[in-house]
Amino acid sequence: RFAPERMVPFSFPLSKCALWDPVPMGDVIGSHITYYRNPKLSMMEKTLRLAYRHAKQNEKKLFSCFLLGTFAVDEDGEGITLTIDRFDPGREV
Repeated sequence: RFAPERMVPFSFPLSKCALWDPVPMGDVIGSHITYYRNPKLSMMEKTLRLAYRHAKQNEKKLFSCFLLGTFAVDEDGEGITLTIDRFDPGREV
């Protein structure tokens, strides 16, 4: 689903040496991942259970963690698949 109201322009940090001309050229185009592809999310049950158990055992309401996986374009070129297969609780510090 294309939602232009949620899109933000690209911005790059300032640098002493420019590698390209920063003046905009041409029309504005959307660069959203779901504009041209059909996304799918796949998650391993073991990973989901581990994340759930960690969330229940955590005393804080909010905590940080990482879900790691792979991102691939489908064979037909019409869709993308994000497969999450690892959970990392991260560090407190």
